[in-house]
Amino acid sequence: MPSRLHQKALESLGSRIVDGALPPGHVMLAEDLEAELGVSRSVVREAVRVLQSLGMVQSTKRVGIQVLPRSNWNPYDPLVIRWRLHSSDRGAQLRSLTEMRVAVEPMAAELAAEHAPEAVGEELHDIANKMRGTGQDARRFQQLDIRFHALVLAASGNEMFASLHDAVAEVLTGRREMGLTPSHPHEEGVQLHMDVAEAIALRRPAEARETMNEIMRATIDEIHLEWEGIPRDAPGS
Repeated sequence: MPSRLHQKALESLGSRIVDGALPPGHVMLAEDLEAELGVSRSVVREAVRVLQSLGMVQSTKRVGIQVLPRSNWNPYDPLVIRWRLHSSDRGAQLRSLTEMRVAVEPMAAELAAEHAPEAVGEELHDIANKMRGTGQDARRFQQLDIRFHALVLAASGNEMFASLHDAVAEVLTGRREMGLTPSHPHEEGVQLHMDVAEAIALRRPAEARETMNEIMRATIDEIHLEWEGIPRDAPGS
């Protein structure tokens, strides 16, 4: 029960901050949140502790709990990503995550082809084969797709690339939940995953990079309308 109540409080506050219902500078009092959310002081305190760790609020004695601007938030945290994907800010969030993937994942595939153990290529090939066999099961395909891209990031041998796997998992999950993925996998997309796996297994870095870049560019083609016309943040905003 405490865990469920904590989640309820955290989701309520986090999603409202992201959507602007609780704007930067807004101050909340713990006792008011207790009454509003119908939870105990300890539950409010724990939810606020998590939001502080994300850079979303600051709690100060004799002042209260103040909402911080987005520039303070941790943009790579899965919670922040999930809330943004389910808010009016989803287009900008999809753009940021997709552009990050285009920049990082082709290089990760290249490095994996250069440095990953032989078993990694075999595992990637096995995952891609299972992706081909999922048929109409979009959820299962997504689970395998998450595993595939997480393994490529990890196999790069770059710990900063590897740490992005949760962010990639959130955007892949969010796209399916929002109906932004095909109802069943395209054979062309599955074949590209097979080709990445083969390039990594055969130690062909340039081929691995280019093929992963094709996957990422196809992703942009599928969802770019989600952020069309949305302005970018100005430097220092």
